[in-house]
Amino acid sequence: MVMQDGGTVDVRPGPDPGRAAPEHRDAYLLTGLCLALYAGALLAWTVCGIVQGDGSAWDFVEGLFNPASAAAPSLLGPYEWAFTAAFLVIAGLALAQRRLARSAALLSGFLLLAASLREGVGLCHAAYRHEYSNDPLGSWALATRGLGLVVALVVLCVMFPASERWRAARPAGRSAPAPEADRRRSSRICGVLFLLMGLARLGWVVADLTATEADALRYLRDAVDGSVLGTLDMTASAEFTTLGSVLVLLVLGVLAFRGRREVRGALLVFAAMELYLTVRTVVWLTVTDFFNQSVETPAGALSMATTAYGLAAMTSVVVLSTGRGFGPYGGVRAEGFRTPAVGRNGGL
Repeated sequence: MVMQDGGTVDVRPGPDPGRAAPEHRDAYLLTGLCLALYAGALLAWTVCGIVQGDGSAWDFVEGLFNPASAAAPSLLGPYEWAFTAAFLVIAGLALAQRRLARSAALLSGFLLLAASLREGVGLCHAAYRHEYSNDPLGSWALATRGLGLVVALVVLCVMFPASERWRAARPAGRSAPAPEADRRRSSRICGVLFLLMGLARLGWVVADLTATEADALRYLRDAVDGSVLGTLDMTASAEFTTLGSVLVLLVLGVLAFRGRREVRGALLVFAAMELYLTVRTVVWLTVTDFFNQSVETPAGALSMATTAYGLAAMTSVVVLSTGRGFGPYGGVRAEGFRTPAVGRNGGL
């Protein structure tokens, strides 16, 4: 405490705007533990695939970025690898009581719930249930699916009530301060980038479904039914991941465009995952010499343009989401002279 003009002024730093409120401490702790547990289960499947496969650990590392690496041993796919890393990061943020973890955890919960419901639809078929009984790893696969459902429900139930009002009330007619305007601008840029990517991917889905030999009903069934392959598989189908990514891109894009800064964590995590998958695609295009062949047809050139945009857009979202100007918990911590009446500002 110091004296100024005969009065007492509090010079202690204010509460960290990036930290969750004390009343939500248990929710963040439980979320972090659940996501870390499920990430551990996925890591166990990854190690099991390396041990059972013919390749080495180095082959697996190469396969992380090179889809053409046939020797890469794994029981999971690139989406599962990306989610494993995302779960570990979100778990760390949640255990550290960072508000950034809330929207990312909710996104993870919804995606886990969708995957669990898809598997539940598949289990309605007797032949698919028989696969779980015959496969040596069937019981472990079923336990992992069940754990995913439990984790999804727990995360959604505890994190939904853990919201905090981040926007301080402003007098009517007063415009937003410059930092607030900058934050909303960054959020809207991320929203536009996500929306354009989602619409582009949706356009490719529609183009595939309107092809002469395409079966739209079959495509939709592959997306919502885990038994379509007829074999036990821990990896998600291409139809499920494609439609899921389109939905996430559009929903998060709309929320970000509306200036909902609380989706910053979800934007950052999903953009990072999409960036990894796009880089992996670029590596595949490079090793297969598709770059030189893409300009031969309009569809190939458009596909290359979509990939290039995805690479640039997701990189931009990651940079903007990690910047200090995006949200209340990404800016400079309030320091300096403060009156005791000033409390926590900002939040989810």
